[in-house]
Amino acid sequence: MRYRNRVDAGIRLAESLTHLRDSDPVVVGLPRGGVVVAAEVAKALDAPLDVILVRKLGVRYQPELAMGAIGEGGVRLLDAAMVRRAGLSQRDIDVVEERELANLDRAALRFRGGNPPLDLSGQSVIIVDDGIATGATVMAACEVARRRAVEKLVVAAPIGSTAAIANIRRVADETICPTSDRFMAISQYYADFSEISDEGVFACLDAARRRIEPG
Repeated sequence: MRYRNRVDAGIRLAESLTHLRDSDPVVVGLPRGGVVVAAEVAKALDAPLDVILVRKLGVRYQPELAMGAIGEGGVRLLDAAMVRRAGLSQRDIDVVEERELANLDRAALRFRGGNPPLDLSGQSVIIVDDGIATGATVMAACEVARRRAVEKLVVAAPIGSTAAIANIRRVADETICPTSDRFMAISQYYADFSEISDEGVFACLDAARRRIEPG
């Protein structure tokens, strides 16, 4: 399956999530691209929208290669096998983690402006991304949500690698991914996979707030 853009992907993904509408879910997207997809899901389900903040820990000399991820609330997941294969020292890990912790703090300030995240306690929560390649950041997002005492955890993405989706199914209560394949490049499944700006994320969050709390 190929998508025109993230809006198209969100609209089509929402068609696979209609059974969750009656559970009054909260939708959370991974910035930046995942928020655009999540906004369409939230709109279709008439659900509130928030961000869930995570950062990939990329190998220093090959940043696209994930050795783990961190998330808000002190979440830290490390792929010990990848660390061994890459021959990384503790110093290598610390340097990357320190940088990404700073990026995480900046993202919280940018996207929430000092406001607290939505309360997920006792809620059905749908974590949405625009695609899942390694699964590192989504796994961290699942741990963030679990620590916030969600009742039901659903992960949804338009496209995902077969291996990553299999891993996520072990930690989520439900995983929705219309297209899974043995791949690493999410962009090949989109006609338009342009970078999303901070302003694009703000627009999605503002529109969702106005929809849920008119006036």
